[in-house]
Amino acid sequence: MKMNKYIKSLLFSATLWYFGEGMMGPLLAFFAQKVGGNLLEITWAWASFLIVSGVFYIIVGKFVDLKGNKELVMVIGYGLNAVFTFCYLFVSSPWHLIAVEAGLGFATALATPTWNALFSKYTDKDNDGFQWGIYGGLEKITTAASILIGGIVVNYLSFNLLFIIMGTIQLLATVVQIPFLLEKKTK
Repeated sequence: MKMNKYIKSLLFSATLWYFGEGMMGPLLAFFAQKVGGNLLEITWAWASFLIVSGVFYIIVGKFVDLKGNKELVMVIGYGLNAVFTFCYLFVSSPWHLIAVEAGLGFATALATPTWNALFSKYTDKDNDGFQWGIYGGLEKITTAASILIGGIVVNYLSFNLLFIIMGTIQLLATVVQIPFLLEKKTK
């Protein structure tokens, strides 16, 4: 099945993003412990991500439908995700971790609803189930591979190197979207 260039671009950048993001996976609990966090603090860190992303998913979705440029908001979300991933390098307490997780929640809320709206817009309506299946399958496979690689990096090297690799991959995912954004702005 042939896919248009917008779907290919969105799939490629999402795959990169999930690879970078997925490297942390279950290691978040180990990292929280490393910076002095206990069970409740890791719970708060994860909850802050979910609460912030959940609230802003709704707000961002409504905003971009009314006034926003979905492509621009998506690219900003991808970029902020990379920035907050690099912020892990500076986490030295559970409260720092909670703040970084909240920032990642906000970045995700900018990137995900807009990505989903654009993917829906550009799917081939005769093959949309298959194209969404490709996306879902790539997300799961990529995240599984990245979790394994993240574990290897932390086990044999360090969390700091992991964060640099994650942020760099997410930065690349952002850069990959820029031509898509520029092309849409000229039309």
